[in-house]
Amino acid sequence: MNKKFNSYLIIWAIFFALFNAVTFITPNTLEDYNKFGGAFWVGFVFINLAFIGQLAVAFFAFKAKNLERFFLNISLIRISYSGLIAMLIVGVAAMLIPNLPPWLGALLCLIVLAFTAVAVVKAGTAADIVEEVGQKVKEQTFFIKSLTVDAQTLVNSVKTPQSKALAQKIYEAIRYSDPMSSDALSADDGKIALAFENFSKALKDDSGESQELSEELLVLIKARNEKCKLLK
Repeated sequence: MNKKFNSYLIIWAIFFALFNAVTFITPNTLEDYNKFGGAFWVGFVFINLAFIGQLAVAFFAFKAKNLERFFLNISLIRISYSGLIAMLIVGVAAMLIPNLPPWLGALLCLIVLAFTAVAVVKAGTAADIVEEVGQKVKEQTFFIKSLTVDAQTLVNSVKTPQSKALAQKIYEAIRYSDPMSSDALSADDGKIALAFENFSKALKDDSGESQELSEELLVLIKARNEKCKLLK
């Protein structure tokens, strides 16, 4: 994520330098108007502070611990870019338009900064909610997904055609099961986990119980799927 922020930092630095360049390169006086008079320095300082504040807001927007979070932060980044462009326009206008009080430009820049910061915080809160929901879904689907991997491993590990056929049947049943889980299904998940463990052991040991255990396991999986439908 640092590379993305560094790119923003370069753009920010260009805009910041452009604002200061326009401020001091353009003529100091125009007819009876003296650009550096009145509240110029107050406005100039506060506009620069607003630029720095915008950089801090952008740092928050680009702060992401992984690619998924960075994707959720895209709206924050767009808001930050929009705020930076708006501040450049307002700041340059305040320094170039004759008789426009510099303090007014500073005030407008601070308002842009405030609105940008609020928008970033709101978008960040929304991203937090989406991330929490995504994490909850991952946790609720972990059991079936993990069991599917174990069933696939079992299919690959058995050797005889009969054993492989039984393992494949169980794998397909688990694979196409409803992945969502909940507290109401915890007992069913526990029974399925134990039944799968017994089935795997019987299949690997070729104990002769694998057919009966596979049927019991299929019944448990079917019952769980029926409960999932009722809970929705």
